[in-house]
Parts: sequence; C-alpha cells; structure tokens
Amino acid sequence: MQNSSDTVDNPGWLDAIRWNADGLVPAIAQDAESGDILMMAWMNRESLRLTAEEGHAIYWSRSRGKLWRKGETSGHQQVIKDIRLDCDEDVILLKVEQKGGIACHTGRRSCFYRTLKDGEWTSVEPVLKDPDAIYGSN
Repeated sequence: MQNSSDTVDNPGWLDAIRWNADGLVPAIAQDAESGDILMMAWMNRESLRLTAEEGHAIYWSRSRGKLWRKGETSGHQQVIKDIRLDCDEDVILLKVEQKGGIACHTGRRSCFYRTLKDGEWTSVEPVLKDPDAIYGSN
C-alpha cells in the first residue's frame, strides 16, 4: 500500500478514476492471501481517500447516504494491503486482510455464497456466525 503521506500530499491520484454519474466507483474486496472475492461495495472520493490514508476499508453507503467504515459495528474490519485500479479506470480492487474471517452481513466469509444450480440460487457457504450475534436483533 502506498505511504499515507503520499495520498495527503498528492490527492490528484483520485482524478484518474472514472467516477459514475453519482460520483461513485465500485470497489471489490479480495482476500490478499487466498485471492477469494469477499464483497463489492461503493466508494466515493472521500471514502477512497480515507481508505488509502487510514489503511482500513471505508465505503459509501448508498442506503444510508454516509460513509461506512467496514467493521464499525461487527468488528470485521478490512485492513488494506493494496489498492488497485482496473484498466478502464472505473473499478477499484482492494486487497485486504479480513478481520474475524467474515465479510458478509449474513455472517458468511464472502457475500458471494450462492451458486446457480438447476435454475436456482443455492447457498454453498455456511453461516459462520449468526448475524443477530454480530449486529444484535432489530
């Protein structure tokens, strides 16, 4: 990961990104060690800048309309190991260390836990921890 002082002193790197009409870019979180895809979320300029500066994944919550610090409620933070930009400059790849081994709000390791089988979505990954135990019941 780049030195945090580089991002503060030279924020122009954010200008290279092709933000969508809402000022967002999709960000894919990948386990830096295993290569597993853990989740996808959205980032705005501020969340990406803060992610680079602080070394922990910070996303933009479209539903809440605010910054979302991954793990702020669950404790399942994503420590940034590398930040990459795709060839079209419109997707971010975050290589992360997933704290607690759970990235999905369903209590699974990955948000991509369903596979298409015989025309139906079938769960292929177990729940590692009950979401109510992680977030509390509503």
